[in-house]
Amino acid sequence: MTVLHINGEDHDVDVPPDMPLLWVLRDVIGLTGTKFGCGIAQCGACTVHLAGKPVRSCQLPVSVIGGNEITTIEAIGGTPEGKRIQDAWLALDVVQCGYCQSGQIMSAAALLAQTPQPTDADIDAAMSGNICRCGTYVRIREGIHQAASGRPLGLQVIVDGAPS
Repeated sequence: MTVLHINGEDHDVDVPPDMPLLWVLRDVIGLTGTKFGCGIAQCGACTVHLAGKPVRSCQLPVSVIGGNEITTIEAIGGTPEGKRIQDAWLALDVVQCGYCQSGQIMSAAALLAQTPQPTDADIDAAMSGNICRCGTYVRIREGIHQAASGRPLGLQVIVDGAPS
């Protein structure tokens, strides 16, 4: 029996020690917001936070988690960064198909927690492991900038080089 601390709650799970966290979250506990993408930790769809850091849950065996807190997409809106990211995502219609977005949001929230005012280079580095097949990268970047800046949420119209 393993105890996992997920979204502020303890869960006793009876799983093999090499079982990836993704399958424990989805199939054992029933938290299905974290998605299976590639299965080799390359696409980012399965991103969750482990002790506040973004990790790929599809390749993370439960045996290495220890007593660290796990945060999933279901609870990220309870953090200041997660709430700002989710609000910006909605205001900018970032989501197209939506499949990758739980991982995108988790990575973006971790970035803002570590770097409250990220540059484009910071965003590119933090988000480089998250693939969006719909190509919403421009809206993702703008969402992160809006969440970081505190600007009014929504699209801005630029007229003659100045926001209107």
